[in-house]
Amino acid sequence: MTERCIDIFFYGLFMDRDILRERQVMAVNPRRAYVDDYALCIGKRAMLVPSTDSRVYGMVFALTHCELDKLYSAPGLEQYRPDAVLACSMDGDPLPALCYNLPKAPGPDETNADYAARLRAVLAKRNFPPEYIASIP
Repeated sequence: MTERCIDIFFYGLFMDRDILRERQVMAVNPRRAYVDDYALCIGKRAMLVPSTDSRVYGMVFALTHCELDKLYSAPGLEQYRPDAVLACSMDGDPLPALCYNLPKAPGPDETNADYAARLRAVLAKRNFPPEYIASIP
């Protein structure tokens, strides 16, 4: 029996299918999407924080539970927890999905310029809005 897939909204470097393949994760059914009322926050890693009238862009992929366990049991990622979000396709169609997020926001002096630069490159490769890409700190 084949394990069923679950839609996941990725807003960080996991939007890059090459990074997923490196971890032996074969994400399927890619869709560019966004989630409203959240903002992207980058400390050592990326996370979403509630923020009225904000929007975060990312990708929705379908993955199995085993693939999700593989991704989020890696060193440095085990603190991420799944939350339900209502993503929307770029056409505005609703895409209920899980989204892995950190439970605690980074401190104000915690930054990661390398991560931010790599994220901007992934977003540009996926043709997300230039103004959003430019807003990544």
